[in-house]
Amino acid sequence: MHEAMLYDKLPDSRVKCGTCQWRCTINPDKYGVCGMYQNQDGVLYNLNYALVSSAAADPIEKKPLFHFFPATLCFSLGTLGCNFHCKHCQNWEISTADGAALNGICRELPPANAIKVAKDNGCRGIAWTYNEPAIWFEYTLDSAKLAKQNGLYTVYVTNGYATPEALDTIGPYLDVWRVDIKGFSDEFYRKLSGVPHWREILEVAKRAKEKWNMHIEVVTNIVPTMNDDAKQLKGLADWIAAELGELTPWHVTRFYPQHKLTDLPPTPLATIEHAVEIGHQAGLKFVYAGNVPGHESENTRCYNCGKLIVKRAGYRTEVVGLNGSKCRYCGVDLNFQQGDAL
Repeated sequence: MHEAMLYDKLPDSRVKCGTCQWRCTINPDKYGVCGMYQNQDGVLYNLNYALVSSAAADPIEKKPLFHFFPATLCFSLGTLGCNFHCKHCQNWEISTADGAALNGICRELPPANAIKVAKDNGCRGIAWTYNEPAIWFEYTLDSAKLAKQNGLYTVYVTNGYATPEALDTIGPYLDVWRVDIKGFSDEFYRKLSGVPHWREILEVAKRAKEKWNMHIEVVTNIVPTMNDDAKQLKGLADWIAAELGELTPWHVTRFYPQHKLTDLPPTPLATIEHAVEIGHQAGLKFVYAGNVPGHESENTRCYNCGKLIVKRAGYRTEVVGLNGSKCRYCGVDLNFQQGDAL
């Protein structure tokens, strides 16, 4: 256990958590929505600090991140639990597990050990992923500080529901905010994820870019009959272009039946291609079709001269046309972050 950083003490030994946008008021001996923060005698504790359910040296493209340190390995860590209850979650075995499963499923990996394992496996960075990283916030913060001291990049693969306070606490140590914006309506978020208020997700993503200069990439999993309508897709694409910038990569990914949505079919390819078109019509320069291996839009082409910049086939990546962040052929900015990786 680890005492939480972001909470207020209330009368009668109650506490109010400030880590995510649920801002749970928690009675003694009770848990927050995520199941990983518990009030013990008026003190809020995080139960899964350094308890890892999943770890892998992944290609950065798997996050998916296409414009950040391409073709590098990223040490990826997950724990148990989540503050969303998404019906289509592909990692539902860990996201729906509660605190009682921690000792049976997880192994301990303190921050210093995580950094060592990352470096020993040739990883250029570390990502907290597989489930929502904010639900072991204190661990990700301590690890991010050490990662930066050791020259590693840092990535949150997030549903975006962290509070502005949480973002500002980890902001100095976090390089990437890879955020799921799952749809663009109150009804959709309530129906899919059980979240009544979602628009602060947009404001926190904008804050990550503007205040902390984080690299932003957005993912939207297109679920048939739920968020595949033109109104939601256009609203989201227009928002990304206006508020995050036209060079922000948008990944529109194909849904496959999972968890509690096995009654729906996979997303038709035509729907994915229509979403790509909507993104381009909104002015976005980089819209990628995800979960469609071999599709042309996996590749990055220069929006100005049309030349191939990064060739991708699954997680195999070949950088052919970059000069820093710019097109090697015509010199326009392509919004790539790569440091001295290449």
